Amino acid sequence: MAWLNSLTWIDGIAWLAAALSITGSAMRTIIPLRCVGIATNAVSLTYAVIMRLYPSITVNLILLPLNAVRLYQMIRLIRQVKQASKSDLSMEWLKPFMTRRNVKAGEILFARGDTANCMFYTLSGRYHLKELDIELLQGQVVGEMGFMSPDNKRTQTLECLEDGEVLNISYDEVRQLYFQNPQFGFYFLRLTSERLFKNMQRMEAEIETLRADKPTVQKAISA
Repeated sequence: MAWLNSLTWIDGIAWLAAALSITGSAMRTIIPLRCVGIATNAVSLTYAVIMRLYPSITVNLILLPLNAVRLYQMIRLIRQVKQASKSDLSMEWLKPFMTRRNVKAGEILFARGDTANCMFYTLSGRYHLKELDIELLQGQVVGEMGFMSPDNKRTQTLECLEDGEVLNISYDEVRQLYFQNPQFGFYFLRLTSERLFKNMQRMEAEIETLRADKPTVQKAISA
């Protein structure tokens, strides 16, 4: 234990830096890793300055602000994700990325089985999804399911019933926004999930209607 008595406070700084470095290597998540990395850089920089270890000073002067910036970016990203997961399904912030297009009554915006390459946002006019027999008014997103389809094929036919305007955005731009912007990523996941659940509820309602009508049909046949 004699070596402990010979340790100086400078040696203590060096051992602390070593301990922090080992601790950082054991971290499994990025934010604690960055925090420990910042602490390691600060302690190592202090030791390097005292001992005039210029290569170590240079390395830690670079790594300290780098770790700080990465920590800030990660915290900001997490905040954006939390905000996006709680926000309403609004398209206002996405409109600047979209292209305006005029449509006429009777025009088919896309047909079932077509290759899907874009999604739409209705600004004005009336639109009809033929297979589901659903009428769309202004302020609704349509065409996003083709992006999720394995073969990128349209599952519905969209016809314009009344002259209006739509905004459209290509799937290539959607992919870029999806990976670059967590708000859009969560928005798109919620949008498609909501659409899928609505379709499931509609199918369940139709099945229940068919079940309710079946006894009536059987009675009519037997009569």
